[in-house]
Amino acid sequence: MILQPVLPVILILLLGLPVVALGVWVLVRPPRSASGAPVTGRALAGHRVRWGLRLVLVLACIALLLRPGVPGGATQTLATDTDVVLVVDTTASIVAEDWADGQPRLDGVRDDVRALVAQYPGARFALITSDAAAELRMPLTTDTTALIGSLDVLRPEVTSQSRGSSIAVAAPLLEETLASAAASSPDRSRMVFYFGDGEQTVVSDPESFAASAEYTDAGAVFGYGTTEGGPMRITSGDLSEDGSAGYIEYQGERALSTIDEENLQTIAEDLGVAYEHRTAESAPAFPDAPATTTTYAEAGEVGNVIELSWALALVIVLLLGVELTRAVTLIARLRHLGTPRGGDA
Repeated sequence: MILQPVLPVILILLLGLPVVALGVWVLVRPPRSASGAPVTGRALAGHRVRWGLRLVLVLACIALLLRPGVPGGATQTLATDTDVVLVVDTTASIVAEDWADGQPRLDGVRDDVRALVAQYPGARFALITSDAAAELRMPLTTDTTALIGSLDVLRPEVTSQSRGSSIAVAAPLLEETLASAAASSPDRSRMVFYFGDGEQTVVSDPESFAASAEYTDAGAVFGYGTTEGGPMRITSGDLSEDGSAGYIEYQGERALSTIDEENLQTIAEDLGVAYEHRTAESAPAFPDAPATTTTYAEAGEVGNVIELSWALALVIVLLLGVELTRAVTLIARLRHLGTPRGGDA
């Protein structure tokens, strides 16, 4: 039996025990008639049945507050014993509006990350963002709610502060993160997923991700954008932005960001993973987690509890129904006694 009280147990007992004590006292105390004489055996039996039911009602309410349950038993759930590092491009071009029906590319990244999290249950996830500099937004964790929350509030770099960036500025930080994970958990596999458009906006060549290949067992590079390009709204980094800001302009016209698949292919080759151009019309192709780290974990001893509250609630409803029926009967009887009989003056 497992108890999951809705209130502190002490408080439940302080509230319930005095009522129980009062019910027991009334139950065992012989009732007396209006004249003070002891009641008949039939009346005594009726009295004790009524108060016995009321006592059961109080005990059922106390038990309901304690939320009893029984363990649901062990269940098999797929657990991926893998560390997954996500590298997300957060330059101004990631909000270029050529995803789906004119939506920002970042919307596609968020959708794909949600699908990725569902693909690898039990994995640990880390989030690295990349614009003018790389930043580890979230170290390895199994808290996928926090990961999705971080992506939901993620904003690209402030347009007024943008001075160009390299698509591989995150390469050293990625290598450091993977090396640290390998040293602390050598038995876990590691996967890397890169999300970006491949647009290099500095004159230097992109850095290489090859140093991370030795720590990478699987992963993918996902490319976002079109060759026709999409306009980019001005961003300020404010979470309250509602999409009404103007567009970045170049020489009096809207600047367009286009995908550079050659650069993305190079990143994929450096990491030793596959490249996929993403569109809203298709689902991402995720590689299988390394077979040696995919296991079925026994779970459910605490997490899967069969609730018994419904049974207690049913008992309470039935007993309240008995009390209500008796009250209606007594009211009808009193009204009948108070009604003058025909012929009475």
